[in-house]
Amino acid sequence: MKTSEIREMKTEELHGELDRMRRHLFDLRAQAVTEKLENPHQLTGTRKDIARILTVLNERGETGIEEKQYHLEAVASQRMAGGQ
Repeated sequence: MKTSEIREMKTEELHGELDRMRRHLFDLRAQAVTEKLENPHQLTGTRKDIARILTVLNERGETGIEEKQYHLEAVASQRMAGGQ
């Protein structure tokens, strides 16, 4: 993902993308431990994409990024639990 693409996104979209990228990184790490990755460079690329998103959010003056992520995760968990 290019920095120019990230800068064009709205702040809410960036938080969603950050969540998605962190989940993807978790999945890649799990694959690296349990099975062989086809492309080990995906780990590095995903970490760099997360860093780019965090950089843009910081440039926009976002504070409490981690707290917002935890809140979004909690809301998603409640929706999943409520739907069952």
